[in-house]
Amino acid sequence: MTTITLARDEDVGELTLFASTAFTHTFGHIYDPADLAAFLAGWNPPERIRDQIADPGWAIALAHDDAGAIAGFIKMGPIDFDLPEGQPGEDATELHQLYVGEAAKGTGIAVALMDWGIEWARARASILYLSVFTENPRAQAFYRRYGFVDVGRNAFRVGNHVDEDRIFRLDL
Repeated sequence: MTTITLARDEDVGELTLFASTAFTHTFGHIYDPADLAAFLAGWNPPERIRDQIADPGWAIALAHDDAGAIAGFIKMGPIDFDLPEGQPGEDATELHQLYVGEAAKGTGIAVALMDWGIEWARARASILYLSVFTENPRAQAFYRRYGFVDVGRNAFRVGNHVDEDRIFRLDL
């Protein structure tokens, strides 16, 4: 059984490092090193994470391994991308990030974090959105198992590089 806890100020340093490492391991081979460095510098800076931890409109939940280190996390909060035409933005929230460390993949941590995130969203909204990279079929399949459907595209910038993401929606 995976224990999920809310991130606290004392988790910020480890969470910042974990998030950057997970993103780089998953996607780093795609980008020019300068683009990746520019993206990571602004993506999850400690001050932003601290602000999100303190803001009741946001939630960052952590799963830890047996040694107490972060093994995965999920970040939930307000929508920060443009929704496709015709998609309602009222009464909606966003799953911003869900990452699991390499050693924890296949252990059920992603499922536990996702279940936690959906419950968090249900308490606040009737629609949950997320943006997922077109070249990440594993993540897309995971979200589809939960009932998410593809509703449009989102441009995701990493430095000067622009990826096409798909916007997925789940009616809660």
